[in-house]
Amino acid sequence: MKNLFSFTLVLALTTLIFSACGDAAKVADNATDAVKETAEKTMEVVKENAPKALTVNNKAGTGYQVGDKAADFKLKNVDGTAVSLTDMKDAKGFIVTFTCNHCPYSVLYEDRLIDLHNEMAAKGYPVVAINPNDPKVQPEDSFEGMQKRSAEKKFPFVYLFDDNQEVYPLFGATRTPHVFLLDKEMVVQYIGAIDNNAKKPEAVTINYVKDAIMALEKGEKPDPNFTKAIGCSIKTEKI
Repeated sequence: MKNLFSFTLVLALTTLIFSACGDAAKVADNATDAVKETAEKTMEVVKENAPKALTVNNKAGTGYQVGDKAADFKLKNVDGTAVSLTDMKDAKGFIVTFTCNHCPYSVLYEDRLIDLHNEMAAKGYPVVAINPNDPKVQPEDSFEGMQKRSAEKKFPFVYLFDDNQEVYPLFGATRTPHVFLLDKEMVVQYIGAIDNNAKKPEAVTINYVKDAIMALEKGEKPDPNFTKAIGCSIKTEKI
């Protein structure tokens, strides 16, 4: 009888243990499934809220971005006439360049800008130079100073005065020089520097603007479509 009781006790304990193990395994499986489900839902949320791939913005984070359509404007040229982009009926695009008289970087690029216009205007892409600086802050950048500089250098392109400083903020220009290449529909296709060496023209290895225009001529998108503009900050009166 004693042996039978012992056997029955052992059998009951064994059954209990196996039952407990089975429950534990079931709990573990359920926990694994729950963790897996939570991880999947978390990944879905992360994907939904992850930043999408965007065309790069200009550094200021304001103004036009590549792919935006620029608004036309009308500014006074050094010859006293009012000029807008739509006046240039035969243009296939525009090399809108914010530049000025006094900035050493702008001066370094004057001859290159002349060469760029002479080569690219023939292809339908004229340089449209704009002085965005406030002459009250930088007297050298007065309209009279622009006229004098244009005559001295024999600029073959228009040199416009953003006298109310209304145009450069629309573009998001921050430096002189700062280029915005527009196509015929005035859509921004490239933003940034003219080439990859401001100080030494002989050391230039990449002509960003020229390459961007060549890409457009082939029906392609410029690559790169954005570079960092190197130059002087735009001068505006502090409020």
